[in-house]
Amino acid sequence: MNSRPSSLKNVPVPKTWDARLARRLVTPLVDTFVTPNQLTTLRLLIGLAGALCLARGGFAWSNAGALLIVLSNFVDHTDGELARISGKSSRIGHFYDLACDAIVTISLFVGMGLGMGAAHLGDRVVPGVLLGGLAGVAVAVIFFLRMRIEDMEGKAGTKQASVAGFETEDVLYLLPIVTLAGIVAPFVVTASIGAPLFALWVIVDFRRAQRRTALPAAETSPMQVSP
Repeated sequence: MNSRPSSLKNVPVPKTWDARLARRLVTPLVDTFVTPNQLTTLRLLIGLAGALCLARGGFAWSNAGALLIVLSNFVDHTDGELARISGKSSRIGHFYDLACDAIVTISLFVGMGLGMGAAHLGDRVVPGVLLGGLAGVAVAVIFFLRMRIEDMEGKAGTKQASVAGFETEDVLYLLPIVTLAGIVAPFVVTASIGAPLFALWVIVDFRRAQRRTALPAAETSPMQVSP
C-alpha cells in the first residue's frame, strides 16, 4: 500500500493561493527525477528571459517580459513546495533559491531601466539604467540582510506579511498592469526611491536582530570573578 498520500497530509497546507496551486502541480513530480533545484534553475532562466525582454523596451517586448516575470514568480513557489512534500529540503537549495530571487529581481529592475531609456526629473535627465540599478542594488541589500536575519532567528524572522492569501512579493503579479498602462518609467523612478528606503528599514531590523541574538549569549555566559 502506498504511504505517499498519508505523508503528504503531514505537510502543512500553504497559506497563499499561488503556493497552494504550485503544490497541486508538483505533487505528481514527487517520485520522479525532477528536483527542487531544477525548478529553481527553471525559475531563474524564465526570470532572466523576462528581464531581457523588458530591456528591449517597446510595448510588445515589455508586456512579454512582464508575463515571463509573472511566470517566474509563480515557478518560484514550486521548488519550495516540491522540497517540502518530497523531503528533499536542503540548506544549499534554500540559499540557491534566495540567490536566484535576488538575481531575477535585480535583473528585472535593470532591464526595465534599460528599456525605458532616460527619465526626466525636473531639469535633469537621468539614465533609466541608473535608476533601475539603484533599485536593484537596494533589493540585493534587502535579500542579503534578510538571509542574515534568517540565519540568526530562523525563517520566522523573515516571514512576509500575508493578507487574503497574498504576500508582499506577490506585487510582481501586477507588473503586466504597469507595462500595459505604459507607466514603466514612473514605476522605475518610484522603485529607485522606495527600494533604498525599504533597504534602510531592513538595515535597522538587521541591527535589532543582532542585538536580540547577542542578548541571550551575554546572559548565559559565565560570570567573571574579579581577583
